[in-house]
Amino acid sequence: MKIACVGYRDWAIDIYQNLKGELPEHEFLLQLSEADYCELAIAAFKPDLLLFYGWSKIVPTNLVTNYNCLMLHPSPLPKYRGGSPLQNQIIRGETKSAVTIFLMDEGIDTGPIAKQEELDLCGTLNDIFDRISAIGLKLTLEIVREGLSVYEQDEEKATHFNRRKPHESEITIDELSNQSSLYLYNKIRMLQDPYPNPFIKTIDGKIIMIKGAVIES
Repeated sequence: MKIACVGYRDWAIDIYQNLKGELPEHEFLLQLSEADYCELAIAAFKPDLLLFYGWSKIVPTNLVTNYNCLMLHPSPLPKYRGGSPLQNQIIRGETKSAVTIFLMDEGIDTGPIAKQEELDLCGTLNDIFDRISAIGLKLTLEIVREGLSVYEQDEEKATHFNRRKPHESEITIDELSNQSSLYLYNKIRMLQDPYPNPFIKTIDGKIIMIKGAVIES
């Protein structure tokens, strides 16, 4: 089998490198940065599976229609379609999510589901990324070894959220005055690197970036 892997996020690269190590009998094309991305190379490779894990740009229609393009989305699809899925779940108090691998179509996170497994949202973002990497590798290996089988998403359960903007990382006076410690802790932990870090604006025009938080009982 020919497997093309496109992505730039650390957790996606970790999946791809481990996948290649687990499947030495298969042929791989790795494009592990935005600069490496090349549609002509993908077309010349003629992949049986084309993985776009952690890829946030629009994938051309010709790739989606000509190849089995798989995307990994860290939410229990059809819930939490759209951008910033981890942040949009954590800020709403979700503690359980899922790693979903789906066959891409021309919609946004609307394609039929190949695999889905529960994901714990506790801990730091790095903790969550490690879980995504481990579960994503496991599910992808199952797809390669067992074959690709999908089922349609339930549109009646679908929800969609927009990608968060950098200005939304500000912790405002209103939030400090009216939100709980858990809300603020979740907002801080969901916005660690590589995302726009949470910040406070001060009276002298400075910005204080917040790199971590704990709740003292």
